[in-house]
Amino acid sequence: MNLSLYTSATGMEAQQLQLNTIANNLANANTIGYKRAKIEFQDMLYQRGREAGAVSGDGNELPTNIEMGNGTQVVSTARVFTQGSLRETGARLDLAIDGPGFFEVELPDGESGYTRDGALKVASDGRITTSNGYPVLSNFQALPDGVESISITPTGDVTVRSAQSVQTFRIQLVRFNNPAGLRSIGGNMYVETTGSGEAQIGNPAENGYGRILQGYVESSNVNIVEEMVNMITAQRAYEINSKAIQSSDEMLQVVGQLKR
Repeated sequence: MNLSLYTSATGMEAQQLQLNTIANNLANANTIGYKRAKIEFQDMLYQRGREAGAVSGDGNELPTNIEMGNGTQVVSTARVFTQGSLRETGARLDLAIDGPGFFEVELPDGESGYTRDGALKVASDGRITTSNGYPVLSNFQALPDGVESISITPTGDVTVRSAQSVQTFRIQLVRFNNPAGLRSIGGNMYVETTGSGEAQIGNPAENGYGRILQGYVESSNVNIVEEMVNMITAQRAYEINSKAIQSSDEMLQVVGQLKR
């Protein structure tokens, strides 16, 4: 009897975590470059009362097990790195990656972070930064004073024109064998882990890297309708598990009221 209580409790906890994940996805539906999280579950260890293949008292071989499950547990909250829709802004330093790849960013501790948020800014010293002020690496060069125009091609070739000179360089992108293994640290930023593999640097629009689109940003890949359906499903599953706990409690009450 107690097993059903604990099993249903794991189910309620799992659906609460599912709801937390959905809520975070919906909260970031308008976050530039955000990739939705997908929570995954698996069943837990089983209690076995009889093994298949055991011999019964009359000498026959039993074809099936007797086993009782112990509920569910979370095994992953993987990021889904599908392409988000591209939204035109017209800003000269708004860059969208159309395809695989990340911009490399220098974090405050000196380590590298990676982002698909291409809403870039110019610092007072001419360096290209994120909205948080983190310097963007990816082979970006500081802009000179008096910039008149910036042109960026889909292959990442940058031409900066000022009254005194013309500056050219090429943006590079980073990708990973397993981007779902990256660790999220907030601020539209990810960091490398053992699971993601090492960062691989390449040129945009070459060898499977995405192309650069100037004047665009990549919207979140959250599908609001899908998340709402998932929310309803999680709510119903939570209610059913709570009903199982209630039923188990009622049965325990009946047992407790039995008289000898």
